[in-house]
This record gives sequence, structure tokens and C-alpha cells, in this order.
Amino acid sequence: MLRRSFLLGVSGLTLPLPALAQAAQFPLGVASGCPRPTSVVLWTRVAAPGPVAWEIAEDERLQRVVARGTALAEPRWAHSIHVDVEGLRPGRPYWYRFILGGAASPVGRTRTAPDPATATGLRFVIASCQQYEQGYFAAWRHAAAEELDAVLFVGDYIYEASWGRNLVRHHAGGRCTLLDDYRERYAQYKSDPDLQAAHAAHPWIVTWDDHEVTDDYTGDIGPEDPDPVRFLAQRAAAYQAYWEHMPLPNALRPGGPSLRLYGRYRFGTLAELFTLDDRQYRAHHACRATLKRGKPLENCAERLDPGRTMLGAEQEAWFADGMRRASARWNVLAQQTLMAEADRGPGERHIYWADGWDGYPVARQRLLDTVAASPVKDTLVLGGDVHSFWATDLKRDFAELKTPTVATEFVGGSITAQGPPANRVAGLIAKNPHIRAGLSEVNGYGVVALDGKKAEVSFRTLADVRDPRSSIATARRFVVEAGRPGAVPA
Repeated sequence: MLRRSFLLGVSGLTLPLPALAQAAQFPLGVASGCPRPTSVVLWTRVAAPGPVAWEIAEDERLQRVVARGTALAEPRWAHSIHVDVEGLRPGRPYWYRFILGGAASPVGRTRTAPDPATATGLRFVIASCQQYEQGYFAAWRHAAAEELDAVLFVGDYIYEASWGRNLVRHHAGGRCTLLDDYRERYAQYKSDPDLQAAHAAHPWIVTWDDHEVTDDYTGDIGPEDPDPVRFLAQRAAAYQAYWEHMPLPNALRPGGPSLRLYGRYRFGTLAELFTLDDRQYRAHHACRATLKRGKPLENCAERLDPGRTMLGAEQEAWFADGMRRASARWNVLAQQTLMAEADRGPGERHIYWADGWDGYPVARQRLLDTVAASPVKDTLVLGGDVHSFWATDLKRDFAELKTPTVATEFVGGSITAQGPPANRVAGLIAKNPHIRAGLSEVNGYGVVALDGKKAEVSFRTLADVRDPRSSIATARRFVVEAGRPGAVPA
């Protein structure tokens, strides 16, 4: 795929020789991630094995280099490079590049997190669900131009299989199950110039959902393969390819079908960010012996079993400990999907989606109890997965509208993936009054801006996801005042 992408990119020989060499050696661009006050991770994937030089500087012309070194591109890791850069200064931009065979990569820009004692503003994108076939990545071109501290990507970076209507381009190959399948799929996605631009412009903080492995998998099984032995072999391949293609540290290099992805980031005294993993450790779907492909649950007693988990016992304990010790102005939870209850049943019937938090309501109750008990009372929950935009009030008892709101939730749409019809969204809002707003049949991302007094959230939507040069606009804006949880239209 690397060679194929290069040949496609230089057909007609219209690029100058330095650009040809750059495209040949660095066909998937550059990226950075995991921003800490004094460190970041730099990433690239090159076309051949061997030593790759890197350097990071305080200026965009790379004249004030503060660190440099060499990393080894190995075939066993798909020639990916992960550089853990330490000793940087907090709260400032840096520029970096890689050098291989006399060719330099594109120059990337990254940014360290602020000093732990400062309380500067924070601005980031929340994004998910970039199905390559269903649209162009114009949203990433616009995100690259935003003034941001980071991009939060909360799942479905690739899609392992084809689906959808009116496709504008096509996956190379069929459904991914093997390591080489996943590697080729990532290479195809990351060959997109707009996605490369967004990676080169900002540091990314990432978590995954299901399509990085297979649709609707739960823990150690998937709908296509309920045999844990076979499925865990597939999960191991998918997790390795994910690590190979994300700006993640060497310490997270996976061993088999396990990768601890959840973590915590501090942005001065203003915000503490928890990235959660609700896929790897979750219990199997409730009532799965009779569960139909549409994932509805009605009159399923197993759904209410207190032993069912989304996060697993270890991650739940880690999260509870972090929330008990939280001390920033805002807690921010980056997780995969819609957390608010979304009763889909007509009239007095109660129907829930099995694959989301509604399939694990007791686990959600434990999480919201933990949020409510935290000394920090201003919490934002951010999600993706459902291919639409949402603003909700999260309550410990969704059946009683007058109970206090303990956190405010925003789901940031999808980059390209096709969403539910607008009439279904309207029906959910009518049935569930804690859902304050919903927006479907559009694509884009959310922008979150925090300061000591408020959080402002904008839903940024494309005019036409089928147009690679599409414009973008702010469709909705919300404000959450510090000390007053709940989404208020702005």
C-alpha cells in the first residue's frame, strides 16, 4: 500500500524532485500526540527499514533545534517510528521533522500541555467516525486551520469493512481480519492529504471504538466470530496495527490482544482529561442469544445485572481514584459513544440500543455516581460513535427530570460516516427530555473552548461531505457555565 500510494501520488511526474523524494520516503506524513507539559510523542511511517533521523525545534524553520536523535524503522512494526521526546518547555509550540535517505519529511507542528500551575484557556476538537468510502476528509482540512491545543479522536479511525450508500471512493481490499489487512487499511486512510494536514498541525489524543477491530465487538468476541480464540488473534492484529499508526508512546507497544489505552492528561489548573476505553474490557451484549442485528433491547432483565461492565473492574477503579483526587477547574471525559439514556420505544414501550451505555445502565450509574462524588463539580463528557451531534444533561436518575444534572455531554458528530435520519433524532429528543439537542444528516466535528468561567461548544458542519473542497460552518453553539452544569444554547 505504501508503494501504491506513492505511485498514485506522483502519476504524471508533476511533483518537483524534493517532493518526490519526500512522498517516497514518508507517504503517510507525520503526526504528534500525547502532549504533556514537558514531552510529546512524534510519529511517522517510512517506506523501508533502517535508521531514521528526527529533530524538534522552537521555530518553524527548525533553526533552534532543542533535541534530535535517530530511531530504527523495523519491518515487524511496519516501519513505524515512535519518538518519546522529553525535556521540552510547557505550554508552547514546537516544530519537528524526520530525515531518511537524504529526504526530509513534511514539517509538523505540535504543542506541549501548559505548566501544571497555570490556568490558560484550552481549545480542542472532538472528532470520530471517518468512514473513508462515505465522504471526503474536508473536515480535517478545516480542523488543520483551527487554533487548537489538541485534537481528541474518540474512535472509528478506520472502518474494517465496507458499508453505506452512494459511496464516493472505495476501500482497497475486503473486510480486515489479518495484520496486513489492517496495515493496508490504515495506509489508505492516512494517505489522504487532509487527514495528514490535521495530524501535522496539532497533537492528537486518541482512543478507539469498535471499527478499529470489527463492528460491535465486545471484549473477546465479535458478531462475525464468537470464538474467543480466533477473535483474540484478530484483535491482536488490529491492536498492533493501531499502535503502529497512531502517535502513541513506545511504552504502549502492544503484546498480543491487549493494549492499555486509557489515560489521564493535565492541562494546568484548568482541566484534567480522562480518556476511557469502553471496548476492550466490556461485558458481552445483554440477551445476546436472542439479540437481533439492529441491536434493540426490550424487556431484557440481563441489561440490569449489576455485574455487567463497560470499563472493566481495573479501569473503573483507576477512574474512581482519579476523580477522587481531581483538582482542576474542569473534568473532561473523552469516551466512545452517547452516554445519556436514549429510550427508543414508542409510547410506553422502552427500547434501548444494546451496544451503547444503554446496554450497561448499572455501569453507567456507577460512573455517574463517581462523577457526582468528585470534588470537581464541573464535568464534560465527550463522545462519538453515533454519527450525529448531541447535547445532553447527564443525571443519576434519567427517569426523574428534576434530579440534578451531574455532567454535561456533547457528541461531536462524524467526520464522514452516515448517520440516522432526522426524524429518528427528533423522536429521541421528544421521548428523552434530558437530551437538549440533536443534529443529524450532517458531518463535521465539535470544538470545545474552556476557560475558568465557562465551556463553549460549537458543532462545526460541512456543507457537503461528498465535496472534497466543502466549506464548513458553525451549526449550533452551547455554553456551560462553571458551577451550573447543563447545556444552554448560545
